[in-house]
Amino acid sequence: MTDKLDVIVFGATGFTGQLVVDYLTKSAPKGTRWGIAGRRGDKLAEIAEHVRAAGGPTVERFVASVDDPRSLADMTRCTRVLLTTVGPYARYGEPVVAACVETSTDYVDITGEPEFVDGLLLRHDAAARDKGLRIVNCCGFDSIPHDLGALFAVEHIVKEVGEGTPIELEGFVQGSGSISGGTWHSAVNAFAKIGDMKKSHAGRQSGGRVGTLKPRVRFEKAVGGWVVPMPTIDPQIVLRSAGALDLYGPHFRYAHYMRLKSILQVAGLGLTVGGVVALAQLGPTRELLLKWKQPGDGPDAMERENGFFKVTFVGKAGGRSFVTRVSGGDPGYGETAKMIAESALCLAHDKDRLPARAGVLTTAVAMGDVLVARLAAAGIRFEVLPS
Repeated sequence: MTDKLDVIVFGATGFTGQLVVDYLTKSAPKGTRWGIAGRRGDKLAEIAEHVRAAGGPTVERFVASVDDPRSLADMTRCTRVLLTTVGPYARYGEPVVAACVETSTDYVDITGEPEFVDGLLLRHDAAARDKGLRIVNCCGFDSIPHDLGALFAVEHIVKEVGEGTPIELEGFVQGSGSISGGTWHSAVNAFAKIGDMKKSHAGRQSGGRVGTLKPRVRFEKAVGGWVVPMPTIDPQIVLRSAGALDLYGPHFRYAHYMRLKSILQVAGLGLTVGGVVALAQLGPTRELLLKWKQPGDGPDAMERENGFFKVTFVGKAGGRSFVTRVSGGDPGYGETAKMIAESALCLAHDKDRLPARAGVLTTAVAMGDVLVARLAAAGIRFEVLPS
């Protein structure tokens, strides 16, 4: 097919998928040709009508399922970029990536699951590089503010102290927002394999050129609160970008924290997360956890309107300190929909301006400053603060 769409949203009938559709309806550049895909043709027809009623274009519809490889191939060969919100990705994601590689289609997702990303690196990176494809994971709150935020911080530091200087960087995350059923299922399933996650990322740090700072619970004056190590995929993504880009210098170290108001919150969080991780290890208790929220459930418009995030980066290099910040609205849904939509539009419309890189990539490696500029224009703030 020569007349391909720019973007297809796979999972358009889900909670986050519908937010992406709403964002594209309002914000996709004029002339962007995009479509929607999912398992239910009747639901897709309803969404297409909603798009038209909101003043959007007539969107093409594709019925596709992860259980039907032919339907995935038929879908992906009709677009230049496939945007998928269908998770948990460890369960449903790889057939979609395989179809994109088969049909030479660029790909973006919002996974936060290390096991899934590791599997793609092992099984699909070489083929994607051979075909010149960009398979880009973690294009939502996991991990754009942290990955592109670290890139923004490093660029500022290098501008001030010059190239070749060792850099230490810490990211401090704070915010508010609710969790959806799909995100909850992804988190519980990831916690169930937390031991494998730690093993899988051991030693993948460019021969010692990049690595982690020793995390510690403490009061941090730069963010005015207590900070605790944050066991998400984000630091692994930051380190992958650092390992791939010479800009980060000969010796880059990173640590990733959640900022809390009081030591009591620190204790409460530790008990809660520890309890969920422990319960996720056993099948029966894991099933009970999964019943708490179902895929498709999510926060209402009022909750999303009141959500926010800030990621403050404190860097040290050349005997000096530097502070930068990335911030925005509701992290898990409103801004995640914006982030993945702009990532897909970046691959579709800005390809000639992107770095000549291919494979299973991070956002910093695949799109870098071009995506930073897109997100800044869309309302995500990238700031240099007084140090």
